[in-house]
Amino acid sequence: MRGKPNHNIRNFNLAAERLGIMGWNVINPADISREFGLLDEPDNAVLLRAVMDAELAAIQHLDAIYLLKGWERSEGARAELAVALAHGKQILMEGEDAK
Repeated sequence: MRGKPNHNIRNFNLAAERLGIMGWNVINPADISREFGLLDEPDNAVLLRAVMDAELAAIQHLDAIYLLKGWERSEGARAELAVALAHGKQILMEGEDAK
């Protein structure tokens, strides 16, 4: 989200909406960032660490993660993928069938 215009919130929200329509129960990282106040203070290292900790902990309780295009350039997405793989979660990617 960092380094993207408006923190890429539009794409996160669109993906969450699409997945919700498909029947997935979605935890949107943009919502977690908003709850912690990171969107108002994107350079706050303490908030960033708290958000990443919350996101990584949440993955343990999910069935799958969904990666937006360009995830490879995101340190956070790469960490989320590593945790998801370590926990045997399904990996879904934007542009692929998410059924």
